[in-house]
Amino acid sequence: MSTEIVVVPHTHWDREWYEPFQRFRLRLVALLDEVLDTMEREPAYHFTLDGQLACVDDYLEVRPEQRDRVAALVKSGRLAVGPWQILLDEFLCSGENIVRNLELGMDRADKLGGAMPVGYLPDMFGHTAQMPQILRKAGLRHACVYRGVPASVTADAFAWVAPDGTALRTQYLPAGGYGNGAHLFHDGEGLGERAAAFVRTMRAWHGPDGPLLAMYGTDHSAPVRGLPEMVAAIGARMDTLSGYLGGDPGEVDGPGEVDGLARVHGELRSHARANILPGVISVRPHVKQAMGRAERMVERYAEPLATLWGEEWPGRFLDMAWWRLVDASGHDSVTGCGVDDTAQQVAARIAEAEQLGQAVRDLVTSRLARAVPSDGVLIVNPTPDERRGVVVVDVAGMDPLADPSGEPVPVQPLEYAATLLLDEEMDPATALTFIHGTELYGRHITGWTVEDGTLTFTVAQETSVVFDVDDLRAAVGGVTRVRIVAEPRRTVAALVDVPPLGHTSIRPAPRDQVYAADGADLRPGTHHPSCWLSSDSGTLPVRGDDEVLDNGLLRVTIAPDGTLTLVGQDGTTITGAGRIVDGGDVGDTYNHAPPATDLVISEPELVESEMICTGPLVAAVDVRRTYLWPAAGEEVEGAPELPAAARGSRMEEITVVTRVELRAGEPFVRLHVEFDNRCADHRVRLHVPLPSPATRSHAEGQFAVVSRGLTAEGGCGETPLPTFPASSWVAAGGVAALLEHVTEYELAGGELALTLLRSVGYLSRNRNALRPEPAGPQLPTPAAQSRGTRSVRLALMPYRGTWAEVVPQAEVFRHDLLVVPGLGERFLPLPEPAAGLSVTGDGVVLTSLRDRDGWRELRVVALTPEATRAVVSGGFTRARHADLRGRPGEPIPVTDGTIRLPLAAWEIATVQLSE
Repeated sequence: MSTEIVVVPHTHWDREWYEPFQRFRLRLVALLDEVLDTMEREPAYHFTLDGQLACVDDYLEVRPEQRDRVAALVKSGRLAVGPWQILLDEFLCSGENIVRNLELGMDRADKLGGAMPVGYLPDMFGHTAQMPQILRKAGLRHACVYRGVPASVTADAFAWVAPDGTALRTQYLPAGGYGNGAHLFHDGEGLGERAAAFVRTMRAWHGPDGPLLAMYGTDHSAPVRGLPEMVAAIGARMDTLSGYLGGDPGEVDGPGEVDGLARVHGELRSHARANILPGVISVRPHVKQAMGRAERMVERYAEPLATLWGEEWPGRFLDMAWWRLVDASGHDSVTGCGVDDTAQQVAARIAEAEQLGQAVRDLVTSRLARAVPSDGVLIVNPTPDERRGVVVVDVAGMDPLADPSGEPVPVQPLEYAATLLLDEEMDPATALTFIHGTELYGRHITGWTVEDGTLTFTVAQETSVVFDVDDLRAAVGGVTRVRIVAEPRRTVAALVDVPPLGHTSIRPAPRDQVYAADGADLRPGTHHPSCWLSSDSGTLPVRGDDEVLDNGLLRVTIAPDGTLTLVGQDGTTITGAGRIVDGGDVGDTYNHAPPATDLVISEPELVESEMICTGPLVAAVDVRRTYLWPAAGEEVEGAPELPAAARGSRMEEITVVTRVELRAGEPFVRLHVEFDNRCADHRVRLHVPLPSPATRSHAEGQFAVVSRGLTAEGGCGETPLPTFPASSWVAAGGVAALLEHVTEYELAGGELALTLLRSVGYLSRNRNALRPEPAGPQLPTPAAQSRGTRSVRLALMPYRGTWAEVVPQAEVFRHDLLVVPGLGERFLPLPEPAAGLSVTGDGVVLTSLRDRDGWRELRVVALTPEATRAVVSGGFTRARHADLRGRPGEPIPVTDGTIRLPLAAWEIATVQLSE
């Protein structure tokens, strides 16, 4: 019996959850004090520290003097740490965030003696399809999972296969998950009987031969005194998880055989073996929205721009941003399933990450903007393909805009700024107190006059005037009125061409200096001739009124009920898109649950529309739909913690404003949906009818496009609702929704339903109609009702072919061209457009570009089921492969500053480039 049971003492440490981080940390410090003392006192003791370095970091920040003790135990192989920095939620962060998490954890573990060579994923609410490839390309050969495993798995090990074909030996934790051995050693009495029962249970999963894994620990559990003696008493041995699986710290390329194991392909989101708690995707949506925004800012703006156009690499700022993003990705953090204090801290962490990214972005773009005259505008392309797109710019005067070659830029006036900022009777002495240097009312003084008792200032965005307030003070005798007049300024939409990951610029220019194509009239009011927008130019104008918007690629008709009919260039038609549906939700942060008697509202009481602009570059209409929604669920008398059986009778009048916007050259319509949520215990979804029947959806996320059916596999406990996450887009039946952040969706009744808001009042309910047991403590979470303004941006795109058409359009929608005011001297000419790095190829998407030790490290993924090729160009002379940890590999041939990189279907590839 000596080899029958291997006991792995451990703790599962939720860093923040039903208590905020610092309160849990107090417990962590006490626990690790005890772990270190116990392990030094009992040499046979082994301990696995939950697979995340955050536990060590949080401890050593309080006990820095204990670092050597920790390192000694790690080097001995008795204390297993890493490989993750934090145990993440895999669906609520980007694929790049997953990579950086693993990179941070493994690098920091190496400094302590080596990372546990196991992709330990014990409590995530399901697992992403590409995780086997990610782990393998970081050098790991094992995974270990609990939730999401399908019913087809009947053993405690299987081969988990990523979309690219990477197969990873995966240890499944059946019969209790990461606490399957937690009951064994609570006391000495009956120990043998419990061990025998454990063996009987686990042999059914493991087979007749080989040792059985007993995970001895649970949430926030501490080591037990005398455990080695009790382990010896049943003839078992103690080890770490990696010791059981046959790997040693630091030896990440150890064994991981998959021959003979059942193969499971793709993501693990089955409810058959354990609850996966899918409601976390849609609860506290502002946190998910902020996470998506911050990740894009750091991944696609700050790092690439600093790599290509910066001077000194701002590594520390970017490191701080990534620390915060990784910390926020915790499986009880970004999920929103903690108490309100926890959610507040997570939101602050994400906001700091975005601010750090913005600071780096602004540092780089301000450098570029110093070469652009102050009356001009710098435009930066964050995508690695040449881009034609619409930008909104603020410029002075009424002159046409020109590009660096002097050719006119198509524009559309949107708004004219007020020129009269002040006109009041006033003591001039009071007016003089408004002046700070040359600044007055947020602008700068360009001149002043005194006439007929009126002091008039002229102001502009900049000035070359030397202003002396003493001269003015001497001239204001008899003044009784003060006027401030600003230079004319206007906001316009402009259509520009920008090189890949590069920049261009535009500025107002006198009409006699602008080259007018085909003799176009450049007089005021006629400076957006349609001859600039044509099939020859590749971009047709958009025309609109309060019922129809049309840009030649897509026609949008607004129906009397406020829904939309979309007709694509190929004739694909969607009727009734954008219907808002409100229903009850008396579940909790983990699981949606409608009341027993629900009231679903989809028809508005009133519909109004307002034309915002009519083209030719942008046409937009605001559609206002007013609804009566129940204010809350009907509380059970005397027991408010029990879920309501029905929605309440008190109604709130809610106006949902949808801005419908169509831009020239885009085959999708942009929607900005906004409303003031004054209701509780409900779910709001936007419905889009499918042009064609569909039995499967296709959703992008974490380096993959996952195909899902109309149902979800059940069997454990919770009702298997077929609601799923999508990161940047989801497509089905000829329509795609382009998304700014992870969004819950469902195919139901021939429609695509996108969750805009899910309002709940409890962390977990002891009684949830769709989940028989609690998922956590029943604690109130009033902030999870998400009261206040809810604002969502998305786009809808009809398509007739495959979802491959959606991939490049999602890149355009998610990554706006960046507009920066010029900071150079006004006499400067516009600089020539400049390209940074070009990355092209069918289905090839850039996911990261950063500096690593003087090399430009580029990561791409092939979002395609077929082999493809990435063509990378950009003025480099050397190139080499690298793994996901940045360790260099074989050289890549470079021809004229270009590499041609063959990619297998769904392959994640990392290369390093040098001049």
